[in-house]
Amino acid sequence: MGKTFWFTDKETGKGLSGYEVKKIIPQLKKEHEKNLKIKQQQLSRKQKGSNNRNKTRKKVARVHRKITNCREDFLHKLSRRIVNENQVIVVENLHVKGMMQNHCLAKSIQQVGWGMFCTMLKYKAENEGKIYQEVDRFFPSSKTCHVCLNQVGSLPLDIRFWTCEKCQTRHDRDINAAIKCDSFSRNRAIGG
Repeated sequence: MGKTFWFTDKETGKGLSGYEVKKIIPQLKKEHEKNLKIKQQQLSRKQKGSNNRNKTRKKVARVHRKITNCREDFLHKLSRRIVNENQVIVVENLHVKGMMQNHCLAKSIQQVGWGMFCTMLKYKAENEGKIYQEVDRFFPSSKTCHVCLNQVGSLPLDIRFWTCEKCQTRHDRDINAAIKCDSFSRNRAIGG
């Protein structure tokens, strides 16, 4: 999982991009966002302890539940598709709680539900008898060249493409990470 790609097929370099996920999930939320805003404004105008406030509070909760149900439905369908199409699933063990502390990323991460997605992938893969592996969050998958294994010192999140100093290969950060995670899982499988 990366900032641009949610999952990437290392052979084709294709997958469901972060753009597509951001397009689907907030699209679900935008359908209900205006309604939620109106309902919350109505709730704030009601007198505390009144019956009308309780009725409006239930309406706000209903909109929140609808958003949650839409997100869970999308994540269930996506995780099922990934498990059905693959024998081995390798996921980076990201520190989602720590990433939520970054105010720039927090809302996006919360909306798409990365933690919930990984949990769904894990139990569905185990139920199907498929292999689910997690790569340690400190493994330098994005900043290690998959061609010559040269490691870049620092690679900020805003840099999506980089060129290896040794072999001059241009890398997409997420596709390179997918290839490195695949090689890491293969080495782990053969005991390397």
